[in-house]
Amino acid sequence: MWRTSQRRMVLLEVPTRIFLIKKEPTSFLCQALSPGGQRRELQTWARRLHRQRSGLWRTSGFGDSGAGAPCGPGRARGCERGGARGARRGGVPGSSIWRREPRMVCTRKTKTLVSTCVILSGMTNIICLLYVGWVTNYIASVYVRGQEPAPDKKLEEDKGDTLKIIERLDHLENVIKQHIQEAPAKPEEAEAEPFTDSSLFAHWGQDLSPEGRRVALKQFQYYGYNAYLSDRLPLDRPLPDLRPSGCRNLSFPDSLPEVSIVFIFVNEALSVLLRSIHSAMKRTPPHLLKEIILVDDNSSNEELKEKLTEYVDKVNGQKPGFIKVVRHSKQEGLIRSRVSGWRAATAPVVALFDAHVEFNVGWAEPVLTRIKENRKRIISPSFDNIKYDNFEIEEYPLAAQGFDWELWCRYLNPPKAWWKLENSTAPIRSPALIGCFIVDRQYFQEIGLLDEGMEVYGGENVELGIRVWQCGGSVEVLPCSRIAHIERAHKPYTEDLTAHVRRNALRVAEVWMDEFKSHVYMAWNIPQEDSGIDIGDITARKALRKQLQCKTFRWYLVSVYPEMRMYSDIIAYGVLQNSLKTDLCLDQGPDTENVPIVYICHGMTPQNVYYTSSQQIHVGILSPTVDDDDNRCLVDVNSRPRLIECSYAKAKRMKLHWQFSQGGPIQNRKSKRCLELQENSDAEFGFQLVLQRCSGQHWSITNVLRSLAS
Repeated sequence: MWRTSQRRMVLLEVPTRIFLIKKEPTSFLCQALSPGGQRRELQTWARRLHRQRSGLWRTSGFGDSGAGAPCGPGRARGCERGGARGARRGGVPGSSIWRREPRMVCTRKTKTLVSTCVILSGMTNIICLLYVGWVTNYIASVYVRGQEPAPDKKLEEDKGDTLKIIERLDHLENVIKQHIQEAPAKPEEAEAEPFTDSSLFAHWGQDLSPEGRRVALKQFQYYGYNAYLSDRLPLDRPLPDLRPSGCRNLSFPDSLPEVSIVFIFVNEALSVLLRSIHSAMKRTPPHLLKEIILVDDNSSNEELKEKLTEYVDKVNGQKPGFIKVVRHSKQEGLIRSRVSGWRAATAPVVALFDAHVEFNVGWAEPVLTRIKENRKRIISPSFDNIKYDNFEIEEYPLAAQGFDWELWCRYLNPPKAWWKLENSTAPIRSPALIGCFIVDRQYFQEIGLLDEGMEVYGGENVELGIRVWQCGGSVEVLPCSRIAHIERAHKPYTEDLTAHVRRNALRVAEVWMDEFKSHVYMAWNIPQEDSGIDIGDITARKALRKQLQCKTFRWYLVSVYPEMRMYSDIIAYGVLQNSLKTDLCLDQGPDTENVPIVYICHGMTPQNVYYTSSQQIHVGILSPTVDDDDNRCLVDVNSRPRLIECSYAKAKRMKLHWQFSQGGPIQNRKSKRCLELQENSDAEFGFQLVLQRCSGQHWSITNVLRSLAS
């Protein structure tokens, strides 16, 4: 969702022009912009949203097996560009942030409808835009009412009205989609070069006809990768051998355990799924591959039914029972789908993968050797990227796998001990798992499988890594086992997964993280008491931890994940509001600048504020590891508020310490100037942040852990 303001902007992309719909009090003003020009004005906020959504080397769960499986690489500050996470929202029942949630849903629906309205013509176009204009004004009025203190009954009425609007938007959206599908294309539209701005055609498809581009783009929008090209590539295609050179000289035992390969999918392109199967069969020694198991998490794609069944029957006709198909009668999500695949497996070792991968030569022997040596090892291969547009293979550097304090998975530099070995074939000790992994079938059951109390997707890979380490096992990434994985351009069929990931993260925190669970709540900007989030029953998972006699999370941080930053000195966190204008919050502002601003309160990451016992004020994301960019601290620089890297400000002895108590002023300890709001008609919301002689303005922060006495 684009940054919103009093004039809410919705960006619409069409073949040759960009339309900016500006929301005014009573109408929509539609203005054509060149592809450059004012689009650049939005790029700063696009970069900011990208940072907020992805973070440094953060993985958003690449893979999309079912509901966005986390399996595969992505190096553009996130394991899948764009990610599944959506804008991160904190919030609890009764807070202003919580009340905004329905409005965000409406905004997304309205954006879709406005885009659709522009496509329509004539009277239909006018009626559609008028309706969306009325809806937006209504939502805005509900939003404004939600800002004022009001009885719970009134809030519930507003929420109910908003939900009714969402339902009506859903209905209108379906009607318009049907209208578009039934309406014939205009001749001039059929002759035009369609969709030239799509990222799909940046490096591919220049020679396609307009009709070919239309078909390719339609499939791209559905799958998130170039299914049009995939359908025209051979199922057995050569891959570059990207293993470190020393891997070719390694020898392995003659007797290794067999493996069952499990592919999880929902609405995958058939050619992509079949290529995954073919590469597994071709590049796994036949005496080691016992079976392939396909778990269909209730796909609606028709070609995954009859055509897939025909293919399976053909293979099984030559090798009876080699491919098994497990079909869910309802969508269970990635976590339970993986457990379904494990239950169907019969080999001593089970490999759980997404259904859009290609196996490289020699991937299996290193994995099975390490598991044979120690069955309590869980192994991840090293990942390379299959580019979503042209299906070329892109080599990725070797990395360990970890997570941040929101429990989003992320790549890490291999530990120092690995570098000291000066052996690029050596296993890489890894704090967590990105998603796809290979495990001893019996050990997986002993350790507790995956937490089936989690919903859909997210956190299960982090939880498994933490659990294995704390309970006596280990996790490794093997440089000599390489798998190529499609990094989708977008997740085309999944909802915003943020709520699921947040809920699952809190389950992990409550079961496994002891006193450090506070870090997860702080990172998500959630109160540690009465959060209003139902994480389900965790009694069985706590009993499992006790039964397995697992170590503490502090041991894990010290012994396994020493790169992780600890924030035990934080004594208050949340959004920071001024008494002069309580609907505005302190905000980090554009990433390209170091000037904090005030902005309409939304509770997302750019407005996260952390106050420490050393009287520092951190603004923005909590830097997860010591190798990342540092946190940014509020500093008095020549009587102006600025955001400077905390370690730099401390080393330079800058003015970064602030006296603050709840409901009191924020005063710099050295300069004695106060952080305050000052009216400014040129500022976006009529106010700017200044440092000046204290005038009695008061600030409050959402969550206080310990006394803020100055």
